[in-house]
Amino acid sequence: MIAALITLKPDKERPKQRCLSCGTLKNMGRRKYCSLECRQKLRQRLNMRTGLLRALNTRYATFYFTDTLIVLDILTYESGILFSFIYPRLTGSTPADDFCHMANRLGNTWWAEKNRTHKRYLASRFLLEKATKNHLPCDSVKPLLMRRPSQISRSITSLQMDPGDLDSPKIHQKIKIAYRRQAKKHHPDSGGDAVFFRKIHQAYQDLTRWAANPTFISRRGFPDKWFYAGDVDRWVQPTSYRLKAEKKSRS
Repeated sequence: MIAALITLKPDKERPKQRCLSCGTLKNMGRRKYCSLECRQKLRQRLNMRTGLLRALNTRYATFYFTDTLIVLDILTYESGILFSFIYPRLTGSTPADDFCHMANRLGNTWWAEKNRTHKRYLASRFLLEKATKNHLPCDSVKPLLMRRPSQISRSITSLQMDPGDLDSPKIHQKIKIAYRRQAKKHHPDSGGDAVFFRKIHQAYQDLTRWAANPTFISRRGFPDKWFYAGDVDRWVQPTSYRLKAEKKSRS
């Protein structure tokens, strides 16, 4: 199965982190993108060519790449079949350039068929018939709803808490325990740094206020693929592995 062969490996199996926009390994460290400009360039290229996805009546789509291939998976509103357009990478080209090349070829094919039949739906059907019918579950392009607590990431880090603790019914108790642990370690009377101790105390206050009225930032997406949502007609960059997935959010 072609699709199975090109599925990206989970992050923990990769020897090095690749830029999710251009694929480079250079100077990446733990970053997801080599630069802000690189990420913005791919997002711009993707969003400039959503007309093809609208013509195909796309509900969800994902774009990802390997060293040798680029892949566009599409789930339409009318079908439960996953349509995959798989193209080889061009020598010396970036994923953004490769996507534009693929989109232009697909778009030209669609327009040629539309001009021949004078029917948009026939042109869309013709193009989808040229795609690989993927036997992977359609859930592979149906995104999970990811969420993270709003405005308290630094506080969680300062108290060295597990983000999963924020869903505990004993959240207030866990915050106090974490604060006492860090305060004991970094209190100036025990030889700790006064500035850092103030940060710990501020983190405790911020988390206590948050726990009294929890708020979250939510978004749909995948940790290793660019994701398109037809209802908003735009592409979204890969989500963070650190976000929490809501299990009941698939639709």
